[in-house]
Amino acid sequence: MRRPLIVGNWKMNKTIQEAIQTINDLKTLVTDIANINNIDIVICPAYTALYAVKHAIAHSRLMLGAQNIFWQENGAFTGEISTSMIKDLGCSYVIVGHSERRQYFKETDSDINKKILVSLNKNITPILCIGESLQNRVDKLTFNIIKTQLEHALANVKSNQITSVIIAYEPIWAIGTGQTATPFQAQEVHLFIRKFCEDKYGYNIADKMRIIYGGSVNSENISDLMKETDIDGGLIGGASLQAKSFTQLIKNLK
Repeated sequence: MRRPLIVGNWKMNKTIQEAIQTINDLKTLVTDIANINNIDIVICPAYTALYAVKHAIAHSRLMLGAQNIFWQENGAFTGEISTSMIKDLGCSYVIVGHSERRQYFKETDSDINKKILVSLNKNITPILCIGESLQNRVDKLTFNIIKTQLEHALANVKSNQITSVIIAYEPIWAIGTGQTATPFQAQEVHLFIRKFCEDKYGYNIADKMRIIYGGSVNSENISDLMKETDIDGGLIGGASLQAKSFTQLIKNLK
């Protein structure tokens, strides 16, 4: 049985004080969740709040992740941050290849692969984001796009490493738009991803991998999504910014 995973991606939101307040509220609220010990919850704040959030989540069920890293460990890379740096801040997860990074900062599949490999080598769990555009879906290219992204992102990832990779299917057309893939649409792609991993790494390994869904996920649709066989959790954007809405979403996991 795969353990559910919920990741709150705060994106470019919250000052340090706002982040601390949200965490304090969240810690209080999640104590009322009956099955909280059976769920992994990761918070990914902005870089500026990582240190403060590290201390705010101490002695709680919450874990810490970063929203991005660079593939080099040090050097003349102004504005970047390395895996060693986020690990020093207490991060055990990192989001890699989010569509906003691909779109606005022109990250390539090769860039993303380098980030996956360095994360694994530093024992940081990468959350690999993949997904198609609306035009890709209209043109019936969804599975072609997903396959290409997986082939490039997972290049040189070994069998003994792959279960440490979280794959997040986030259709670009559903991110921040209020549109969500139907449970059937999401499951269809999640199953394709798991079959890809099965073909590459074998059934026993693929069956253990956690594949989560992102794209306008909220407390109202999370339950139906989680009923699908191959959906193991969610990468949550807007609904993770408020402690009450995020807690309600977690409560509605089935």
